[in-house]
Amino acid sequence: MSTNTKSANKTNWLLLLLTVAIAIIPLVINSGAEYGGADGEAESAITEINPSYEPWFNSFYEPPSGEIESLLFSIQAALGAGVIGYYLGSRKKR
Repeated sequence: MSTNTKSANKTNWLLLLLTVAIAIIPLVINSGAEYGGADGEAESAITEINPSYEPWFNSFYEPPSGEIESLLFSIQAALGAGVIGYYLGSRKKR
């Protein structure tokens, strides 16, 4: 193994460790905190500013539970990541 490869391997492990730390540290610091979406925060802010506000439209589909809503969101995120990854891969191939 060359010195350059060892250095790159060490850097990769350090970056992986840093990524895991960035993901876990906020969860540990805020343990017990309730995480909510921005939609709920926006709704409460709008009704505080203008209590007579009427939405322009309603959702055409309301998921029956929070778990299904999370599932649909993660499927949407995975499809988006797949499309972006495919595009970037095909651009690199050219």
